[in-house]
Amino acid sequence: MTGNINQIFNEKDYYEIRLESIGGLGANLCGKMVGELAVRYLDLNSAGFSSYGSEKTGTPVKGYIRFCASDKEIRVHSPVVNPDLLVIFHQALMRDAKTWIGCGAQTQVIIALDQGQDEWMGYLPKTVGGCYVVDARQIAMETKSRINVVMLGAMAKVMGFIELEHTRQICRDSLGRKYPAALESNLKGLEQGYEQVQQLSQAQLDLFQSKSGEETEQKMPDDGQEWGYVTAPIGGVNPRFGSTVTADLSPSRQGYLPVFIKERCINCGLCDSTCPDMVFQFAEGEFKGRKMMVNRGLDYYHCKGCMRCVDVCPVNALVRGLEAEHSDKQYFLPNQDMLRAPDYYIKTGPDGYVTSESYLTEKRLEGGEV
Repeated sequence: MTGNINQIFNEKDYYEIRLESIGGLGANLCGKMVGELAVRYLDLNSAGFSSYGSEKTGTPVKGYIRFCASDKEIRVHSPVVNPDLLVIFHQALMRDAKTWIGCGAQTQVIIALDQGQDEWMGYLPKTVGGCYVVDARQIAMETKSRINVVMLGAMAKVMGFIELEHTRQICRDSLGRKYPAALESNLKGLEQGYEQVQQLSQAQLDLFQSKSGEETEQKMPDDGQEWGYVTAPIGGVNPRFGSTVTADLSPSRQGYLPVFIKERCINCGLCDSTCPDMVFQFAEGEFKGRKMMVNRGLDYYHCKGCMRCVDVCPVNALVRGLEAEHSDKQYFLPNQDMLRAPDYYIKTGPDGYVTSESYLTEKRLEGGEV
């Protein structure tokens, strides 16, 4: 744990936090709550902002927060390069070398890590000061809350100078008026995040680091910036395909996905016309003795789980299913023209929170909900 904030300010001017997340997990709001908490209840000065591109579920999001003593002013408004606390909201981000830039012996790391994950989801540098994990998705599902409040509770515990009651109060201030019906469940999620975050032992760190292989090499310029005035592409063009984490939308799903029951499909094409990400793949075939374009299945790499196809399907050939129950997806046809994601994303589980519907007793037919 970090400890007393005044002792920190005896050694440095700022305490700096960096949030690494993807759109839809609430990192932006989490950063705002942390900043307001410092000003209202800790008598500190605070400044923070988020950095993101298109406001789309699944796109990369970074949050930056700085604290300083109340008798000083924050004169720095640039991104946090060398964080004292690094918070990773989705374990798939651990595979991106840029997530770890600037981490050193001073950095405490919190990772939203699924405890049931069989394979370590990325790199773990040996240079971090301490590593903590919390199964934020499972907690959010059980308490019917959101991942951001779970991570807020974990952050308070790891920082050590924020009391649990202060985090409860900032949630009441931020969420109570706007979402009064959801306040109680979010408070439960926050408390569980505070209580269940655990520090990895040295033996666990050695095991995870052995699974992740050699530590990533940060192939960045000396100033730590990949792109700048000199290195940016001509015309500001982004040469990376898509704007999501390695062009893969699957981490943005909130626990549900459309299940395709081919025997029911009448090949009307409504799913294809309503899909915002063109995941349905039609090819020439035969249906009821006639040659026509036939629905072959979905590209789940690029399905973000919006469920519009389920709503529009007239014959229930597409039904809502829990992603956790469909690890081997029937009719999963990766679109080779769009596919830019590595093979390991096949094993990436759903993130976000699943509503109370996931705990209902449901009858299922051929893997689907009826």
